[in-house]
Amino acid sequence: MFPGVKIRPYLEREYEAAREMRAAGKSFKQIANELGVSSATTHRWTRDIELSDEQRAAIRSRHQSAAAIRRRADAWARTCRDRRLASQAEGRARARRGELLHLAGCMLYWCEGSKGRNSLKMINSDRSMMVFFKRFLDECFGLEPERYAMTLNLYLGNDLELREIEDHWLDALWLPRSCLRKHQIDQLPTSSSGRKINRLPYGVCTLTVGATAITQHIFGAIQEYAGFDEPRWLDGLY
Repeated sequence: MFPGVKIRPYLEREYEAAREMRAAGKSFKQIANELGVSSATTHRWTRDIELSDEQRAAIRSRHQSAAAIRRRADAWARTCRDRRLASQAEGRARARRGELLHLAGCMLYWCEGSKGRNSLKMINSDRSMMVFFKRFLDECFGLEPERYAMTLNLYLGNDLELREIEDHWLDALWLPRSCLRKHQIDQLPTSSSGRKINRLPYGVCTLTVGATAITQHIFGAIQEYAGFDEPRWLDGLY
């Protein structure tokens, strides 16, 4: 049934499919990926099938296109990494200027902030802390209100309406309601046992700014202030 090739019975279907695909002009790698076998196996199964000049040209074109896409992707990744590195260098340079607000804000973010590569995220239930952190961003980086997104993790079994809780944070942070995003709301039972555990009537606030340059600036400054190097912050490997 399979002259010149020794095929195990459970691979007969894959062998036949490989030969059909090769005759249709697919490359050894394409066939291997679709069938879940190695390229060497597909070559052994189909090497006797002659392709037309048009089919060979199409395979070469696909390979060249895929290689070009990979090169562009690699080049863009290097460009983005160089930009992040430059932002860290700017943060290190600013740290050497000795600005107290910059120092305090960066250290606060080191302790309490998210370590994402491309965005700032501060999460806390302490309104005063959140107010200070926003002041740091506003004064050190000139952020406008529309740059912020705010979400809340809260409970509603505490005699407060959702609007009251939102205004509690928005008023303190001087943010418009357009900054609000979808909240995480956990409805507590009305029993007294459920009310006892609600010790955060205004919930937990998350303040987010999508800004790679500022994020990496702060990471660079933290390293300069504290005297260490953390390569993972540059590449987002946390």
